[in-house]
Amino acid sequence: MHEFPVVQLGPLNIDISTVIALFVSVVITMLVARLAVRNLSVTNPGKMQNFLEWVVEFVHGVIASAMPLNRVKPFLSLGLTLIMFIFISNLLGLPFGIAFEVHHVNEALGITQEMLDEHHGEAHVSFWKSPTADLSVTAGLALIVFVIVHYLGLKQNRKHYLKHYFHPFPIFLPVNIIETISKPVTLALRLFANIYAGEVLISTILMLKWVGIPFLAAWQGFSLFVGGIQAFLFTILTMVYISQAAIHDEADEHH
Repeated sequence: MHEFPVVQLGPLNIDISTVIALFVSVVITMLVARLAVRNLSVTNPGKMQNFLEWVVEFVHGVIASAMPLNRVKPFLSLGLTLIMFIFISNLLGLPFGIAFEVHHVNEALGITQEMLDEHHGEAHVSFWKSPTADLSVTAGLALIVFVIVHYLGLKQNRKHYLKHYFHPFPIFLPVNIIETISKPVTLALRLFANIYAGEVLISTILMLKWVGIPFLAAWQGFSLFVGGIQAFLFTILTMVYISQAAIHDEADEHH
């Protein structure tokens, strides 16, 4: 397994490979979104427009499965952004790795003497990985979702949002608070664990040199599927949480 250089900035430990990959993910996501809406045509749609329409319909269906159809539109852009950014981020570590053999201490790049001693004077340092293979990134995404969910709950559905903390009885308040906190935690851990485990396995296969090429090809193909599934799960769970907090079904009052 490669070492990832970490630079200390005040009280923060900054993983250089995560910052680089996160920046690339943002740029790719913005470029894909810009290219997808360029040269739109009603009479003669191109391949990119047809693909965009399919993606929009898919995400629309995903959101509609979590909330009433007439409430989907305001959350469509959020769903598209989440599923596209997470899917791209999940796959960044698959095509190639950027790693170097390091023999000397370099504090600016986070190469310490302890790191070299641990690897007998020769450390393999990588500057590339999927950003979602870093818990701080998935925790950041989950925290954003947490804020959005509870902001919408308080703004659009305050009475019923606050009431659910005391459901079915006031004594359940601690349990409901724990449940609320557990949602972003599981969002972050599920995404991180799946992507990180995949990259660890890729690093292990790479140690087999040319013998591991067939296994690497097979695992990368499977990782495409895993990356898509994890982006889908994160997005649909986000929409479910928004629906639970911000959308009140008047029919529920009669049950």
